[in-house]
Amino acid sequence: MIDSTRAFGRLVAAFNQNDWPRVQQRAAQLLIVAPNDARLLFMAGVAFLQMQQMPEALEHLLKATHIEPRRADYVAYYANALALARRLREARLVADRAMTLSPDNPFTLGMLGAVYQMANAPMQSANAFRRAAALTPDDAPAHLNLAYALNVLGDIEGAEQALEASIRLQPHHWHAHLLLAQLKTQTAEHNHVVRIRELLQIHGHEPGAEWLLNMALGKECDDLGKYPEAFEHYMRGNSAGRRARPYTFARDQARFDALRHAFPTAEAEPAAAGNSTNEPIFVIGLPCSGIAVLDRLLGSHPDVRSGGELPTFPALLQQASGGPAALLGETDIGARTRHVDWRRLGAAYLASARPAGETRHFTDTLPHNFLYAGFIARALPNARIVCLRRDPLDVCIGNYRQLFAQESGLYDYSFDLDDIGRYIIEFERLMAHWRQLFPGRIHEVRYKSLVEDTETTVRELLSFCKLPWDDACLRVANGTTQASQAARAPTIPDPIGHWRHYEPQLRDLRWRLVAAGLEVAD
Repeated sequence: MIDSTRAFGRLVAAFNQNDWPRVQQRAAQLLIVAPNDARLLFMAGVAFLQMQQMPEALEHLLKATHIEPRRADYVAYYANALALARRLREARLVADRAMTLSPDNPFTLGMLGAVYQMANAPMQSANAFRRAAALTPDDAPAHLNLAYALNVLGDIEGAEQALEASIRLQPHHWHAHLLLAQLKTQTAEHNHVVRIRELLQIHGHEPGAEWLLNMALGKECDDLGKYPEAFEHYMRGNSAGRRARPYTFARDQARFDALRHAFPTAEAEPAAAGNSTNEPIFVIGLPCSGIAVLDRLLGSHPDVRSGGELPTFPALLQQASGGPAALLGETDIGARTRHVDWRRLGAAYLASARPAGETRHFTDTLPHNFLYAGFIARALPNARIVCLRRDPLDVCIGNYRQLFAQESGLYDYSFDLDDIGRYIIEFERLMAHWRQLFPGRIHEVRYKSLVEDTETTVRELLSFCKLPWDDACLRVANGTTQASQAARAPTIPDPIGHWRHYEPQLRDLRWRLVAAGLEVAD
């Protein structure tokens, strides 16, 4: 072990200042002298992680955990690196090991909660965040993290309490107000309209408040049946969001065009050379089409485990295609993927995405995997692909009313109704293209059929997935679709025909969809 020399002190100073290039440099110099110093390996690993140099981060952090296996913070950072590298199965197992070490540092517990979120382990995520919030009761973000986790679990009362605690501590945390509005259907007796209006009057000139508080107030007015007022707030909120994220539809148009160009004809498709597994069931579709309902339905089958929205396939395809630029930002996607080893890609996906535990199948419900359906068909020729379809106008208003995660850039179309309409039209064109290229590979489920002819639709779905009939699937389907016709819940979309409340505002968009040949309700 090295002493607390001046060199080590300079390394610690650089680490505390988040000067990651200097941390890398100084740690490398000291590791020559002390290659088995866990502190040096840990700090170097964190620096590599912050610089997004994942192989080096994983190597150094793994060594640190081997030398100091009882350091919960070292193990947590290694789990975090695995999760960010999309090795989610390993990440969850390492996070479990960290939790057995009884971490008592709120930052470490928060990191483990985030790892469990990425690995689709909501119960474990909530447990980690709950312990972090208990250790820091005056920390508003800790309560907000707990609220998100409890919401995923369906603990609405617990999430509401955590959000109110967060707002008491930090009233200007606008995300908390939005999540509180979205938790459940607000009523005349219980809502937050007065508080949100007061905050907007004071802070409405601030970009974050204008964006998030208007979306929250729109949601609450919608619940109370004040639809013209709701739309006005949605429009203000989305306008503020658009100003924060400049966008033109030409970017998404180029992406759709490039995908069709990369898969020109069925005859040009290579012979199936991917991984032969039939474990994954991909559920794809537009956001707000009800994908979570299908995930709950399939996940209730004893042979299926819900994997959640996994970013794994896009990330692994990006790695396999090489190059620093985003694959779907390329004009010639075919050239970038020409030399991909599809069998190896399929195996890597399976090793990373397969949930812990023994089931024959698992779901992957990342909606935008519809962009990758052609690549999935190549890498995993026996995987099932299910596409959920819904009335385009319900999807339109659902997207317009929803604030999506902004990190991926995949939802930038959702701030403007015209852009949403264009996006839906391109989605339909791309899905028609995939069906032509891969006949029989994609099973379509109509959300309306799932609601109105539930048993037939569920039987057809299970038959396509080669799953035996199980009554649990029908019970789940009946429960969620009936609830969708009554009141919203976190995983249940709006009732069929909710767009009619906004018919005057959607009139021009409806004609655009009809002119493009889409089926829309009368």
